[in-house]
Amino acid sequence: MSARLFLFALLLAATLASAIAVVHTRHEHRQRFVELSRLERERDELNIEFGRLQLEQATWAETNRIEQIARARLGMQAPQGKSLVVVKP
Repeated sequence: MSARLFLFALLLAATLASAIAVVHTRHEHRQRFVELSRLERERDELNIEFGRLQLEQATWAETNRIEQIARARLGMQAPQGKSLVVVKP
């Protein structure tokens, strides 16, 4: 009878260890999923900010805007007929 009792105790211990391992693994999975969700949210926010920055860069680099600043702040103007020189190689 003691061999059966030992086998029963061993199987009970294995079952409890397996159950604890399952609970631990599920808890770890939930933690990883929460972290994944947070990182995906952060990625989406960064993509939105990147889009805004690209739009801002395109706005600041518009040819008309640069020409207006060159005329207003630096007093630049397009060359007229006689002052235009073409250099050939």
